[in-house]
Amino acid sequence: MLESVSVVRTYSAKEVFLTVQGEGGQAGRPAVFLRFAGCNLWSGLERDRAAAICTFCDTDFVGTNGDGGGKFRTPEAMADHVAAMWRGRDRDPKLVVCTGGEPLMQLDRPLIEALHARGFEIAVETNGTMSAPDGIDWICVSPKADAPVIQTSGQELKLVYPQAKAMPDRFENLDFERFWLQPMDGPDQAANTAAAIEYCLTHPKWRLSVQTHKYIGVR
Repeated sequence: MLESVSVVRTYSAKEVFLTVQGEGGQAGRPAVFLRFAGCNLWSGLERDRAAAICTFCDTDFVGTNGDGGGKFRTPEAMADHVAAMWRGRDRDPKLVVCTGGEPLMQLDRPLIEALHARGFEIAVETNGTMSAPDGIDWICVSPKADAPVIQTSGQELKLVYPQAKAMPDRFENLDFERFWLQPMDGPDQAANTAAAIEYCLTHPKWRLSVQTHKYIGVR
C-alpha cells in the first residue's frame, strides 16, 4: 500500500498572529490572521506605489520577517504553524483569516484541506482578481479600480470608498450576501467617512464598514 505524499511547495507568510477580527460580518470573532507575502496589484515597495494598480494600501506584506512569519515547505507545516497560534479550546470554533497582500496567489486546495483537517473555518480577504479555490468558508472581496473582478460571489464585498473608477454601483449586482463601504484612510479620512455614511443612508443596500481594530488597538 502506497503512503500519501504531501505536495511540496513553499508558502511565504509575512506574519501569523492571533487577534480578533476587526471588521465585516465576523467582527469581534477570535481568529488567527495568516498574512501571506506578495500581491499582484503592488510590489509593496514605495518606489512602485505611484504606478501600481492599487495605490492606497497601508499594509506591509513584503518579506517573511513579521511576527510569526516565515517560509513553509508543505501545507501541513503551514497549517501546523497556524494551529500553534490558537489559544482556545479544541472544541471551540476556530477561524483563520487568510489575507495579504493577495492571499489567493498562495492559498490552494492542499492548504485549505490541511487547515480544515485542523478544525479551522477558512476566511479569505482578496482583491477579487483571481478565482477562489473550492473549500473556502467565507469570502470577502475588496475590489480595486482598474482591476478586473473575477471572483464575483461570496459572503462580503468590501469597497474602499471613494475610488473614482470603482464606485459602488459598479458592483452592487454581484452575488454577495453583504455590501460594505469602508472609508479610505489618509488625510481625507474624515471627509471620506462622512461621504460613505451619506452614501449608505441613501443606498441602504450598503453598510458602513468600521475598522474597529484600529480603535481598540489590536492588529
